[in-house]
Amino acid sequence: MPVSERLGSDIKRAEQALNATKTAVLKPAGLTIAQYGALLYCAAKPGISAAALARLCGVTPPTMNTVLKNLQERDLIVRTPHEWHKNVLETRLTDAGRAVLADADDRAVRVERALAAEFTDEERAALTGLLARCVRVLEEQRPAGP
Repeated sequence: MPVSERLGSDIKRAEQALNATKTAVLKPAGLTIAQYGALLYCAAKPGISAAALARLCGVTPPTMNTVLKNLQERDLIVRTPHEWHKNVLETRLTDAGRAVLADADDRAVRVERALAAEFTDEERAALTGLLARCVRVLEEQRPAGP
């Protein structure tokens, strides 16, 4: 199969461009993409666990634990034991975390809006549908785990 026909390369280039741009716009807010994602989901789901955050952010649990350790050291989050499951730590934003997230989210939303503005409503709907089809086919092609 010629390289020019490999959709994976195009998808990867788009993902890399999005990540590079978000990395650049989040840098002045002092956050990485993973840290921003963690703060965003903590705001949406107060008390979320590290394992759930890792799944939502698409990183491994050890990576998320490092992300959370760094955020906690900056006093952007607090982690407290769950009321019933003492070995599960609940994660919540601090006031400082909410302030940093507000700045970072303004920056990230500008990128998302600029990207969305390049497409008509119909094109965005078509793109979303096409990407969903890509995900479905790729998930169907993935070998089953052990």
